[in-house]
This record gives sequence, C-alpha cells and structure tokens, in this order.
Amino acid sequence: MSKTTYKNIYVAATNQHIGKTTSTLGMVAAFMNRGLNVGYCKPVGQRYLDFQDFKVDKDTVLFADLIRFSIRPEIHSPVILGPGATTQFLDNPNDFNYKDKILFAQEELQKSHELVIYEGTGHPGVGSIVDLSNADVAKLVNAGVIMVVDGGIGKTIDRLNMSISLFREQKLPIIGVIVNKVEEDKIEKIKHYLGKALKKMDLPLLGLMPYDKTLGYPVMKSVMEAINGEVLYNNDMLNNKVEDILAGSLMDVERLRSEKGLLLVVSTGRVNEAISKMQRITKSAGITDSPLTGIVATGEGTINRESINYIESNRIPLISTTLDTYGSVIKISRIEVKINLNTPWKVQRAIELISNNVDLDAILTYSKRG
Repeated sequence: MSKTTYKNIYVAATNQHIGKTTSTLGMVAAFMNRGLNVGYCKPVGQRYLDFQDFKVDKDTVLFADLIRFSIRPEIHSPVILGPGATTQFLDNPNDFNYKDKILFAQEELQKSHELVIYEGTGHPGVGSIVDLSNADVAKLVNAGVIMVVDGGIGKTIDRLNMSISLFREQKLPIIGVIVNKVEEDKIEKIKHYLGKALKKMDLPLLGLMPYDKTLGYPVMKSVMEAINGEVLYNNDMLNNKVEDILAGSLMDVERLRSEKGLLLVVSTGRVNEAISKMQRITKSAGITDSPLTGIVATGEGTINRESINYIESNRIPLISTTLDTYGSVIKISRIEVKINLNTPWKVQRAIELISNNVDLDAILTYSKRG
C-alpha cells in the first residue's frame, strides 16, 4: 500500500454529549464513500465493554461494525480508564505505559490506512490526571484537531476559547469548528455571528449541523436500565425507539392518531384502565396499529388477561419498576442518549448530517500532506 497521504485528524469537543461520536461517525463514513481507506481509534476510553479477555470502549464496537474491521483492542482502544484507574496511576505511575500504547496504535494504524481519525473523550481536559488530556493525545498522534461545539453564540465561544487553550498550548493545528445541534430557525443567525467570532479567532467554520430530534430518541433497553426495571413481556423488542412519553390521564384521539413510538408510563394498578381507554379511542378513530412502543408499569398491582393479550398481540415490551410514576419519568427524561449498535437510524442520520452540512473538502485539503 502507498504511504499515508493524509495527516491524522483528532475530533474533540467542548464537553460531553456535544456530538463527537456523531461527527466522527459521519466523517469516517463520508471519507470511506469517497474511496479513502480510513482507520479509526478511540485512544482513551471510559465507557467500555468486555471483549474476550480485554476491555474495549463502546464507541469502538460501533465503528468496528460500520467500517467492518476486526477489533484489536491494543490498536483501536489502547487505553481504558475504568474505575480506580486514576488512583492506581497516581500511586504507581511508573507501572503504566499509556503513552507507549497509544504510540503503538498510531504506528500500526498508519501502516494500513490513508487517513486515521481519532475520537476524543469528554471535554478536552479529560485524562489530564494520567497525563492523557485530549491535547496530550492529539500531540502524541500528531493530529490536526476538529472541535465540535454546541449550537449557540456567546456560551459557545466562551467554552470554545477555554477548550482550545489546551491544544494551542501544545501548538497543535486547529483544522476548524463543527457546530452541532443548531435549531433550524437560528441557523442563519448563528452562522453569521459565530462566523464573525471564529474569524476573529482565526478558526475556520467547517459547518453547522441542524438539530435532529430523532438523534435524541432512546430505546426501551435504555429506559429499562435507567429505571432499573424488569422486562415482563416481549424482551426481544427492547430496541424499540421512544419518541415521547404518554401519561394515561392525558390520552386523546389526536395524539394517538398523529404519533407513534409512545411510551406509556403508568402505575401498575392503572395499566388495565389505560389500555382499555386506548383501545376504545383507537377503535372509534379507526386506528389499527398500536401507537405504543413500550409500557413502564410502576409500583405494585395486577394486570388482567385482556391487557396482557393486547401487550402480547402488539409485541409491546412491558417493563416493571419499583419506582413511582413521577420518579420513572424523571429518570427517563435524563437518559444520556448515545449512538450505538441498537440505533441504526441514528447511524444513518449522522452520516447524512455530516455529508450535507460539513465542508469535507476543506478538511481533506487541510489534512493533505504536502
């Protein structure tokens, strides 16, 4: 294979849950669609899965499925900072060779790929305790940096200015800025004012990605985990996506007619009443398919055979929890939604958002080796 033709790219963000994985995923797929041989690495991970005898960052598993590579933990997820890792490092720093692991991964990836994209972790300072801040890692792998920021103006620039200081301290090149989750009616305003501010900071604006609410939909499995629930029926339907929460007392024909993916949250003692009411409304309105994507039954109570028949015939996952209804809704609303293998519609949408809204040519031009 020919020598590497592109410099490494490191994707960082001003904070957690801003859109690093979405942006990285979209870029990897878009560049692959252009015929480039793209490699991926999550050099420092925190949320991991057990993979054979190793721990692998969750994002690495997602990218392995997308790019179709066989996971080599030492290459694609070289450092995992799990529980206790930081205190162990502080007690005996000489026992850890984190930087050597990342350098080895870089060398191996560059042997077989034209372009390697590294995904950062959390905000830029994450990992500093073990000398592996996002800036430390980007410096190690000799990468240009793309910063992902949340849609906004004042707060966005404040956080960006603070975040890039670590990278500038390392004298790392900033390829540009991607603005994520921009409300549709504010795109032009944010593009104008943020563009002016970035120009003053000598930072290219690579693109603005409109806010897409579908990327914020959790699946029933995430709901189950959030409320520490138990699946009573249809365990195989936990990948159903939740578009909105429905309270039994607020059920009406217009909502049941116009919406799907509804999660009914109701006390176990009122499940029968809620399902009976839904059946009456949908029957009179001529609605044939159930709008429910799942049911969370809170507290204690008994569910009758008629309700169970409805749940089973419509393949609705029913989750029981000891939490009360209010507590369940609060926990569900706080679910941190991430793109993963259980949300294929999010993967495709992430690719579309990057391809349609980010200046990929500018990224490749900047990264191309002279």
